[in-house]
Amino acid sequence: RRERQRFVDKNGRCNVQHGNLGGETSRYLSDLFTTLVDLKWRWNLLIFLLTYTVAWLVMASMWWGIAYLRGDLHRAHGDTYSPCVANVYNFPSAFLFFIETEATIGYGHRYITERCPEGIVLFLFQSLLGSVVDAFLIGCMFIKMSQPKKRAETLMFSHAAVISQRDDKLCLMFRVGNLRNSHMVSAQIRCKLIKSRQTPEGEFLPLDQCELDVGFGTGADQLFLVSPLTICHEINSESPFFCLSQRSLRSEQFEIVVILEGIVETTGKT
Repeated sequence: RRERQRFVDKNGRCNVQHGNLGGETSRYLSDLFTTLVDLKWRWNLLIFLLTYTVAWLVMASMWWGIAYLRGDLHRAHGDTYSPCVANVYNFPSAFLFFIETEATIGYGHRYITERCPEGIVLFLFQSLLGSVVDAFLIGCMFIKMSQPKKRAETLMFSHAAVISQRDDKLCLMFRVGNLRNSHMVSAQIRCKLIKSRQTPEGEFLPLDQCELDVGFGTGADQLFLVSPLTICHEINSESPFFCLSQRSLRSEQFEIVVILEGIVETTGKT
């Protein structure tokens, strides 16, 4: 049997592609920080490495350019001549001086002198730029590593939902469980029925969302997820499945999306 195209995959990824929006790229770039956090790890690491590599090369070239324009590359550095940066004779030495300054290593062999106002200005600019780049990229990597998305890997859902009798009522049921010892604080579960329908006015809604009651009125949707729990939707007169038979249920085109929300106890993030 050919598998149907899902609206939401089992891993929670939505199969939705945007198109013909206009200015989509500029909107993503205007919120660059969130765009970097949402990127996949391989692109995030590539941008991380390229940004630092380019910044290092550009700043090292600026230090080399100052030494070149002052003529420090071709003169002996000693008591008779005070260069802008001591012991910088070529591009590798300028690159090493920049790395020592940026990483605050301070070997002491290369140092800036007081007779170089342009070098002092470049030093201040380097310090400010380095702080901004570090805060932006390291903050992005930290937030990406601490995202609670992977916490969902230890939340187990049953592979199939069943319709059966419970308390003399016909119910749609499935199970959910938590594998970790750490709790999901304020865990709440919701169910959405995604199905196309046509309104009485003749309007066709291709992806209409309908709420399935899993105990909203009784508080059963607020979970104490310590042991595996069975989530129950009563098929009553208000349920969208009330008018379906067993045969029509197999032929209907719909999808049930289960949303489990909670606060991760170890990180405090939703």
